[in-house]
Amino acid sequence: MTIFQTERLDINELKQKDYPFFVELLSAPEIIDPIPQPKWSLEEIQKQFEKFTNYPVHPLDHEIVVWGVFEKNKEEVIGLCALLTNDEKDRELAYRFRKKYWGIGYGTEVAKGTIDFCFNQLDLHLITADVNTENIGSVKILEKFLNPIREFYNERDQCTDRRYHLKKENWSK
Repeated sequence: MTIFQTERLDINELKQKDYPFFVELLSAPEIIDPIPQPKWSLEEIQKQFEKFTNYPVHPLDHEIVVWGVFEKNKEEVIGLCALLTNDEKDRELAYRFRKKYWGIGYGTEVAKGTIDFCFNQLDLHLITADVNTENIGSVKILEKFLNPIREFYNERDQCTDRRYHLKKENWSK
């Protein structure tokens, strides 16, 4: 099922056929190191995949929802798009892409599409994003749309994160 679309991308529910790409997106060092994220075992990744493929109907019914990102009219997952809940209970956008899809504007496109979806379809009034300050690619994407509000040490990931936010009344496509 398609959740939303952008000019070049479809954001869809994950299906069993997407599992190999999901494993890559949660285990490839070039993808997870800049986030940073703890390394998960294959068993942990399988549990996450099962959790992320069995959602209730509405995205706001879960604290975390993860969808697959696909190029239009293609079957292969190129990335993940997520709606998380941060420590202040605000909704947070997240995304990641397989390395061969970096540098062609998909991160910017999916960030913009997610913000638009959250404000116009889910009727959220605030969207946030946290990023490791050393993840320059994601910092550049987030600064196109959201405003930095603070930096903090992320104990779990052992890095300095920057929190961004954007209020619905300040959003214009």
